[in-house]
Amino acid sequence: MPRPHGGRLVERLTAPDRVEKAAEEASELTVVQVSEELRLDLENVAFGLYSPLAGPLNQGDYLTVLAKGRLACDLPWTIPILLDLTEEEASGFSVGDRLALAQDGERFAVLDVQEKYGWDRKTHCERVYRTLDPAHPGVAKTHEMRPALVGGCIEVFNPSPGKYPRYRLKPRETRFLFREKGWRTVAGFQTRNAPHIGHEYVQKTALAFVDGLFINPLIGRKKPGDFTDEVILETYEAAFRHYFLRNSATMVTLEMEMRYAGPREAIHHAIVRKNYGCSHFIVGRDHAGVGSYYGPFEAQEIFEDYPDLGVTPIFFRNFFHCNRCGGPQNDKICPHGPEDHVNYSGTKMRSLLLEGKRPDETMMRPEVVDVILRHKEPFNP
Repeated sequence: MPRPHGGRLVERLTAPDRVEKAAEEASELTVVQVSEELRLDLENVAFGLYSPLAGPLNQGDYLTVLAKGRLACDLPWTIPILLDLTEEEASGFSVGDRLALAQDGERFAVLDVQEKYGWDRKTHCERVYRTLDPAHPGVAKTHEMRPALVGGCIEVFNPSPGKYPRYRLKPRETRFLFREKGWRTVAGFQTRNAPHIGHEYVQKTALAFVDGLFINPLIGRKKPGDFTDEVILETYEAAFRHYFLRNSATMVTLEMEMRYAGPREAIHHAIVRKNYGCSHFIVGRDHAGVGSYYGPFEAQEIFEDYPDLGVTPIFFRNFFHCNRCGGPQNDKICPHGPEDHVNYSGTKMRSLLLEGKRPDETMMRPEVVDVILRHKEPFNP
C-alpha cells in the first residue's frame, strides 16, 4: 500500500471531545458563506483525501500549481483548491484572523487566515482547462467565482453526513479496509456512469494484476446528461451481486464536483485514490474530458510528466466488442478490422435508455439495464 501523497495523511478534523467547544468558539467569529461544492472540497482536505493540503492554497502554491502542476515544494498537484470571497467579505478581516466557514447558514469549520490575494480568471482557465471557451463547464464555473482568494489552514468540526453515509469512507478507513481484506495492491476506478460491458472488461482486466478493485463513483455536481448518483450506485450494486467474485471489489463514494479538466484532472484523481490507499489507478480514453477540448489519450500521456506520482497508472486505449472474437477486446490483441468492431458508445446507450429501450446484452448487463429503467429520470437534467 503506498504512503499518502507527501508522506502522511494530513487530517484537519476536530477531535470528538473538542467538537462542542469548537462550535462554541466558531459562533463568535466572523463568518463567511461557501457553496456546497466548496464545502465538500474543504471536507476532503479535512478527511485527508487532498493530503498534503491543510486548507485552501496560499498564493505561492497556487501560482506554481498553475505554472508547473506542482506545489511550491515540487510535489505533484494539478487542480487548485481555492476559497473565493467577494472583495467586501475579504475586507472584513486581516491576515492572522480566524474565520468561521458556513454553508447555507450552518457553520462547519474554522480557517486560520494566512494570506489574502487576487487572481486572474483568464490565466486560471488557460492553465487548468487549456481553453477560454465559456461553454466548457469548468470555465463557466470559474467565471462564477469571486475575485478575492484566501489561503490558510482549516479545521472542520461539523462535517456533513454525506449524501450516502454508508458509502462515504475516509482514507484512514479505506486503508484499514484494504488491510482487513488482505489487499496489498488495489486498482482505483473513477466513474460518473452506470457500468457497461466495456467498463466491466477494463475492471476485470485490472483485477487480473492486483488484489482488489476500488470502485469510486464521483458524487456531486456533474453536467446535464450524466447518470444520477442513485442510478450509479444501484447499478454497481447490481453488477457486484451478479458479475464479481465476492470480496474482489468494493465501492466507496467520492463527494467532489467534476471539473472536466481532462489531463490535469486525471492526475488529481490519481492523487486522491493514492490517498485512499490505491497502488494503481485506471485511466481510460478521454478521462475527465468533455466535448473535444482534449485529445483522446492526453489524460494518459500527462503521466509521463509525473514519474514521482507514487501511484501506477493502468492505461486502456481502444476497447470494443468484436463480433468475430465474440466479446470485449482491445486493439492490442484483436486481429480483426473495424467492420467487426462495435464501440461501447455511451451516447448511443443513453439514447436507447431515454426512449425506454434496452441496449443489446453485448453492451450492458440486463440486471444493470433493469435498474436504470426502474428510474423515471435516470439522467441529470
